[in-house]
Amino acid sequence: MNRIEALRLLGLDEDATDQDIKIAYKETVQILHPDRFASNKKLQERATEQFKNLQEAYEYLTSSAARKSRRGGTSSMDDDPASRRASARYQHQQAEARLAGIQAARTQLVKQRDALLDERRNALIMMVVGGIVAFIAIRRPGAFKAIGGIASAAAIWGVVSLLSSQRNINTLNDHIAELRAEEKAILDELDGAE
Repeated sequence: MNRIEALRLLGLDEDATDQDIKIAYKETVQILHPDRFASNKKLQERATEQFKNLQEAYEYLTSSAARKSRRGGTSSMDDDPASRRASARYQHQQAEARLAGIQAARTQLVKQRDALLDERRNALIMMVVGGIVAFIAIRRPGAFKAIGGIASAAAIWGVVSLLSSQRNINTLNDHIAELRAEEKAILDELDGAE
């Protein structure tokens, strides 16, 4: 990637200043952040790819190589304490942004899990009530047998729904655990950097 390509990804012209780059990056991050598309997996994947390109462009434009090529200088970022501090601040901000994304994703997963827990409870009620009604109705003569058949179907639906919702709850619990592990790794990384 060169300077012109990086600037175009941010929607800027060649004469953009460091301040223009920073502002454009922050605005574009708000538009393209993958967490905005958490409800649509396909859009989230596309946003993640574009977000990576955006980060690459910003890192290139704020790196010493880009500054050196723009100014014709020869200083190295490793030799510049201010650049190292800026880089450390940027990495810290990136980690905080990742933590915020993880928190948002976890909140959404917990809401989905809560809805499935309600669905599981309703399925359990349907299974028990349907089973009891079916047991009582089938033992009675005449029209009650039809009611018993309907109640049996309701009980079977309750069992199927119960098993399905439990499987989905287990999957969400696994995803929540993965997010917690990722969050812990980022927090450990932040603690190690300080």
